Amino acid sequence: MRAYEVMYIIKPVEDEVIDGVVAKFEKLLTDNGATVEKTDRWGKKHLAYLIQDLSEGYYVLVDFKAEPAVVKELDRVMKITDEVLRHMIIKKED
Repeated sequence: MRAYEVMYIIKPVEDEVIDGVVAKFEKLLTDNGATVEKTDRWGKKHLAYLIQDLSEGYYVLVDFKAEPAVVKELDRVMKITDEVLRHMIIKKED
């Protein structure tokens, strides 16, 4: 398995919705054989520029180990999740 990190920005919504989105992605990773090492919630931050007419977003950083097929599925699901404004998955150096 390879080490990755994903940073994603969630629309500024209620705490229950944010918790649900974070849990959804963690469950997707673990159900597909990945191991989540750390989930770091940065909280609500001001965006550098407007995204979908929003000026704030909730930032989350997740470190995990997974196979490339799992990363591809995570990317696909993040693209179709309405609450996610932006995301970026990076492969870490070994």
